[in-house]
Amino acid sequence: MTAHVIADEAEALAVAGALADAFRAGAAERDAERRLPRAELDRLSASGLLAVTVPAEYGGADAGAPTLAEIFRLLGSADASLAQIPQSHFVYVNVIRRQGTEEQRKFFFAELLAGARLGNAQSEAGTKHVQDIRTRLELLSDGSYLLTGVKHYSTGALFADWIPVLARAEDDTLHVAYVPRDAPGLTVVDDWDGMGQRTTAGGTVRLDGVAVPADRVLPHHLTFQGPQLHGAVAQLLHAAIDVGIAGGALAQAAEFVRTKSRPWFESGVETAAEDPLLIQRFGELALSVRASEALLREAARAVDAARAGLTDESAAEASIAVAAAKVTAADAAVEVAGALFEVSGTRSALNSLNLHRHWRDARTHTLHDPTRWKIQHIGRYVLNGTLPPRHGLL
Repeated sequence: MTAHVIADEAEALAVAGALADAFRAGAAERDAERRLPRAELDRLSASGLLAVTVPAEYGGADAGAPTLAEIFRLLGSADASLAQIPQSHFVYVNVIRRQGTEEQRKFFFAELLAGARLGNAQSEAGTKHVQDIRTRLELLSDGSYLLTGVKHYSTGALFADWIPVLARAEDDTLHVAYVPRDAPGLTVVDDWDGMGQRTTAGGTVRLDGVAVPADRVLPHHLTFQGPQLHGAVAQLLHAAIDVGIAGGALAQAAEFVRTKSRPWFESGVETAAEDPLLIQRFGELALSVRASEALLREAARAVDAARAGLTDESAAEASIAVAAAKVTAADAAVEVAGALFEVSGTRSALNSLNLHRHWRDARTHTLHDPTRWKIQHIGRYVLNGTLPPRHGLL
């Protein structure tokens, strides 16, 4: 596999904008037919975008959080399913950057610069809660491991080159095993049937005694033993997808009202776009989108500031800023995607138009983790100075 190497953040944003325009064209049809985006993912890999956070000393653009968030916002405005696929990719690139040895960094960063995709196998169904990980890493006498377990909601695993697997060692500490997609004993089942995010190329991952060399296992538990930005970066990208959904839905609603909607007869105007009540509602929706975009940018800047001087306090500031962005983004995505029908009128509900994909994507994606708990942590921080927890979801 070969890929273009992006030189800097300006080029990364230009490439992301061009890809978003290209992906937007077929997004509704892919969703309606549940046609998985293999060709689009290959194009994403070849573009070099998946390697933009590789550190400069390893040949990458070393893009910061504001650029990465904007990339995801652009992609999310075009196709929220496609945008979600690389979210875990960048999360597990961060794990390599923070916990990998020099040799592991050299190997995996070279893979990324060549266009390799990381999937994920982290969540499990039927356990006590989301952090009850039962997949096991069994240490063998030669220092290698056997990996056994079942994962669900494995976004991007179907078309990944490497699948990072969250698992617990015999001492119950959390590790990430980076497993080739074609490893013997690893099976990916295309069984995701969500009402939204239909084409995220995920499903069930089964691990039946998968052999893993020692140098493909990283000690993820060390990430949470000091100040960290693992959760803040992961949540920032989720927030960016939601902001993208909101902006994409607003743009499509405006286009529909300008070109297809009829004015209400009592308005006394010639076109729906002149209806003062619709103008008012679009103004309200635009405020919601603009607020979510502003908080996203602020959160991204807070992440970069914390990275430049990582302490418990700077990490907390970043986590709280991201939490605020995520809450606002989730609300905006659901509100604007639902209001699309309110402002556009009866015709917009036609199934053949598939305008409901925006709401289905928003409602499904915002279920990833509850914003009500983020509000709790914001309140505790503001009122009592309580630092947010280091559990990777904040």
